[in-house]
This record gives sequence, C-alpha cells and structure tokens, in this order.
Amino acid sequence: MDEFDVVIVGAGPVGLFLACELGLAGCAVLVLERESEPHSPWRAAPLGMRGLSASSVEAFYRRGMLPPLLTASGVDDSGVAADSDELSLPRSAGHFAGLVLDPARIDLAALPFRLPSPASEFMMTSLEAVETVLSERATKLGVAVRRGVAVSAVTQGDESVIVAAGEHEFVARWVVGCDGGRSAVRRLADFEFVGTEPQFTGYTMLATVDDPEKLRPGINLTSTGMYIQMSRPGHIGMNDFDGGAFDRTRQPTRERLQAVLRHVSGTDVTLSEVQLASTFTDRAMQTATYRQGRILLAGDAAHIHSPLGGQGLNLGLGDAMNLGWKLAATVRGNAPDGLLDTYTRERHPIGARVLDWSRAQVAIMRPDPHSRAVQGVIRDLLGTRDGTTYGFERLSGSSIRYDLGDEHPLVGRSVPDFRFEDGSRLGDLMQDGRGVALDFSIDRRLHDSAMVWENRIRYSAGVARNDLGLGAALVRPDGTVAWVSDRDPDLEAFERVARHWFGSPAL
Repeated sequence: MDEFDVVIVGAGPVGLFLACELGLAGCAVLVLERESEPHSPWRAAPLGMRGLSASSVEAFYRRGMLPPLLTASGVDDSGVAADSDELSLPRSAGHFAGLVLDPARIDLAALPFRLPSPASEFMMTSLEAVETVLSERATKLGVAVRRGVAVSAVTQGDESVIVAAGEHEFVARWVVGCDGGRSAVRRLADFEFVGTEPQFTGYTMLATVDDPEKLRPGINLTSTGMYIQMSRPGHIGMNDFDGGAFDRTRQPTRERLQAVLRHVSGTDVTLSEVQLASTFTDRAMQTATYRQGRILLAGDAAHIHSPLGGQGLNLGLGDAMNLGWKLAATVRGNAPDGLLDTYTRERHPIGARVLDWSRAQVAIMRPDPHSRAVQGVIRDLLGTRDGTTYGFERLSGSSIRYDLGDEHPLVGRSVPDFRFEDGSRLGDLMQDGRGVALDFSIDRRLHDSAMVWENRIRYSAGVARNDLGLGAALVRPDGTVAWVSDRDPDLEAFERVARHWFGSPAL
C-alpha cells in the first residue's frame, strides 16, 4: 500500500488549497477525487461563477497565487493601485437576502485595521479558474492527485488511517475530508451532523427564454419567492419556498422549471429549451467537531447552507488556510501541544455564524406578510452608513476574529497589508508559509528573540509607511495576528506567544 503524510478526499477548491498548504511545508500529500474529469460546465462560466470575498483573495495573495488567479479569471488588476497609500471604497459590497449594499455608504473610518492592498477587493471568478490555478500550484509542490476514484472506507488506527478507494488502499497519518456536502468521509467516519431543515428549493439553469423582456434583470424578491436573471441571457436562479419538497434525486424537467419560474416571477414567461439545470436547498447543517482522531473535515464536508450571499466557498477556503499550517506542523513533529485542536475551536464558531447569516436571509425572504415586514426594516437599516458598513464587514470577511485570549482589538484578526519604505508589502513575506515577526522598532529589539524560530518564523525589520501605531507584531502563517506590541516590545510576551503557536525552537 502507498503511504502518505496526508490523504485529502476531494479535489475542489478547498481540498486543493489545503493540498498546496501542506505541499508548501514539504508534506507527502495525495488528493483523491471521485470525478474523473476536472472540467465541467458547472465549474466553468457562467454556471460556475463564484464571488471571492476579500479574505479569500488575501489567501491567494499571501501565497503568490493572486496574479495567476486574476489572469485565469479574466481580471486585469486587483482594483488597488500599486503605489496607493489611501483606502478606497470597493467597487462592490455584495448583498444580503437580495438587498444590494451600496459601496458608497461604507464608512472606511470604521475599519481601523484596514490598509490598502492588492487583495482588498471582492472579485468574481469561476470554480474552473480557481481549481486550475490551485492544481498547477499543487503539481509544482509535488502533490499527487488521482481522479476517478471514490472512497468506500476509512479505517482509523492509533498511528494511521487506511483509505479504501476503488481497488486501492492508501495509508495516511492523517485524512481530511473536503468532499462536499454529501461527504463520504463524514459519513464513513460517523461525524455528528446537525442543523435545520430547508425552507425552499433553489434552482439554477441555463435555458432559452422566448420572452426574456418579461423578467427583470438582477435579484428580484417577489410576493411568491425570488428569482435572479444573470447577465448572460437564460442564466437564471430561483427560490421556491416549498419547504424543500422537490425530490433532488430527480432532474427537473423543462415543464417544472417553467412552472416554478412563472410562479416566483408572476409572469407567463416561456422556456423553449433547457440546456442545464440543477437544484439545491437551504438546509443548514454543521458537524459537532471538525476532528475525530486522525480524520478531519473542511469546507462543505463540515458545514452546508444555502448559497445566498456566496459564503460557502469563502468559508471553506478559510478552513483550509487555518488548518494547513497546523496540520503541517503536526506532521513535521514541531507543533506545540493542542495546536491541531485549535482548528475546530477557531473555525467551528465561524461556520456557525455563517449558517446563521444564511438562515437570517431565508427568514426575511419568505413570501409572507411577517417576513416582508421584517425585510422592510432590514432594507432601511442596510440603507444607513452603519448598516452598510456592518454588512460589508460580514460579507468581506473583515469582521472575522478568533478569540486568542488577548484583548487588543487587532489580535485574532487578519493582519493588515503593511507597506514598507522600500515598496515591499507584508503579503510578499508570507509566500513561503512561515509566520512573520514584524519589528517596527528603531533598535530592532525583536531580532534575537525571533531568529531562534527562523525555520518557522520570518523576521522582518523596517519602517512601515503606516504602522498603525504598533512597535511589533507576530503573524501566524494563515495571516492571523497572534501578538502585538507598542513601541517598546515585551520580549517575554513575544517568546511566550511564539512558543504557544510554533512550539519549542529546538524542534
């Protein structure tokens, strides 16, 4: 049997991003994928279009993958001038339950730890573009990918896990299920999966509409449901509040799709042909833990919810970024005690929060008088400067903060992209997957303490154009601020926090 440090089940964006993180750290990684071909109309534009939040774009930026992602996505630039020192309003702020946020109402002054960055913008891409970039990166890092093999069993022992896939068995020290909402790994490892049942059946289709002028463009909340007419003619999404009653094992017929579209749009629109169609629901479920022994879950394998607001892909990429460096350190044997347990502790509350964000949208979209009344109140609140800013923080990922036991408001948040006098940026320092010790002090007081971890922490001293009043900071490999100091760094505090996250320097 072939042996690996980590076997990842699922070659979607989450599994491939995690594979890249582990490969970057020198781990022996195998990715198993049930589908035999990576290309599908459901992954390419327009059906495969997805929105990446600023926090997800940051993850690609910090690993040097933003330029190829922009190219693969057909985006010319990141939306931020290379020499900009001033924050600018984003071009898009997203929507909540179909209520589009106006970026002009965002209060930049209410975002105190935000600095200009090539990764400060929400961007549209496709699953195909994301997976192409990640697959190429994984190959360069020595990750093995096997397609067309379905996992049928996972058997966990004290020191390893045996994964049966097709006619093969693979031995891994760790297994991570990144295999989607119907995860085989989650089922085979018997993870508890709990939550709420659906309120609606959602439909996505690419069809020929004989009379498209009868449908309004964009997102439309109606007295009977919701429909979205995308920019490409015939690319339509709709939600029918039937309690999720449609049998998802059946392919929806043209007649069914036309009937639902007429119902939710209140028109007599006609579909003459349907090229592709699929269904989904707003069932919101989450595993009680993301780890059982040597088996872990990430992405939709750990949590599912409706695609409202485009949070699913971003939530999964955040899982991969958080887990990757922790699992790699565990594989290498230099992880401090309990490091891997912080994955569930940090990410489970974030997942629960996104599930509630999804449920809240469904609650005000229901076609009944009570929901419409609440919707009117929410519309008014989101029309205010504070309301828009709050919604933007949630949708962009900038409101995410892990509880790391430090009251400083920056600790536990994503690190700002500090720009140095020589023109370099913090993002440039994070491409090798190490943590970063930033020393803004004139006498470089942090140098000797930080250098003892040089194989796990990069030491960087220099003057930042805007240091936000800090004297020093310690940044984890996932971009999370673990410690900050004023102009006179407390070396004992730095060393204590460094040991907590990076273990003994001797390892």
